[in-house]
Amino acid sequence: MKLEGLKVLDLSAFLPGPHMTMMMADHGADVIMVEPANGVGEPVREIGERTPDGTTVWFRNIARGKRSLKLNLKDPAGVELLLKLAETADVFVEAFRPGVVKRLGVDFAAVAARNPRIVYCSISAFGQTGQHVQKPAHDLVVQAMTGLMDLGRGLTDNQPAPPPVPFADSAASLMALSAILMALYRREKTGAGDYIDMSMYDAAIAWTPNVLGPTFGKGEAPEPKKMRSFGGAAMNSIYPTSDGGFVVIGGSEVKFAENLLSALGRPDLLDYAKIPPGDGQEPLKAFFRETFSANTLAYWTEFLQPVDCCWAPVRSLKDAFDDPFTAERGMVFSDASGNRHVGPPIRFMNEPPRPNPALPAFGEHSEAIAAEAGLSPDTIRKLKEKGTI
Repeated sequence: MKLEGLKVLDLSAFLPGPHMTMMMADHGADVIMVEPANGVGEPVREIGERTPDGTTVWFRNIARGKRSLKLNLKDPAGVELLLKLAETADVFVEAFRPGVVKRLGVDFAAVAARNPRIVYCSISAFGQTGQHVQKPAHDLVVQAMTGLMDLGRGLTDNQPAPPPVPFADSAASLMALSAILMALYRREKTGAGDYIDMSMYDAAIAWTPNVLGPTFGKGEAPEPKKMRSFGGAAMNSIYPTSDGGFVVIGGSEVKFAENLLSALGRPDLLDYAKIPPGDGQEPLKAFFRETFSANTLAYWTEFLQPVDCCWAPVRSLKDAFDDPFTAERGMVFSDASGNRHVGPPIRFMNEPPRPNPALPAFGEHSEAIAAEAGLSPDTIRKLKEKGTI
């Protein structure tokens, strides 16, 4: 596998860091979850619905294939153990509030002093510099700060709404993975590691090119309801059906408008699809609203099947994961106990991912990992007695 032989120390929690390191584990990396010795460890072990074996669904889908090291970093012996492990690691990931790792003694300078080849990635809400560096935040706060939540006005009664996934978390996860792989590639040529300051704010705001027209072009805040991406285009909107369902028409290209309007017997409305999104397209939007509301979702699903245009029924998350296509793509699979997992989205022809559905119990690998760092059995026993591991 692509990342076989790579060792990752992951001190992050919740979603951005753990999801990113799980993708690395799916492709062969040895990922060690460094969990706080007190409490339950990784917080998502206790958050949300559980499968029959008692594991939370969230934990199952960020922790598979990893090892768990229970470690008290407020104990100097715990800090020293982590630094010894870092000596042979390739990647170090943390997501504390800026400044915490320095106080603990495991910041980039401390780790790089022991291992100059380390690729060290800090994930935080607003980054390691700037006026908001100490502002506490999770995904929803970041979405509000970046303007993404305000764009939700295009889909509601002029009320801000978050995207339906934790977008700032997800963007940071993908950006962090990209940055780490870039740094590892560069290390092959220079022999030196690097430090990555990954901000959820930066990662989220970087994904806005398609909605920046009014802001960069005219110095104005967007009016979402007039924009192509949020229903301002008749061919890029959501339409209710007679039975409470919804049909999405999601491709504004003129050729698709021509195909759809021909199938509906109204090619005379095509010119409306050729003008910019906004109020000018209202006659076409009104036609679609009236037309789709006249029949059921099942009717329109059958009607639109042969039409060459971008469309879909609005499905629930359950519908999507129950669709055989999702399994065909390997994006859902079941382990030996019947528990379902979200599959790995990154695929290679020659070295496909082999996700290991095994989940670590809290602190399950602490003694073995300490032994790998060179600690003697007697030292390990003393650390266990103290609660350091």
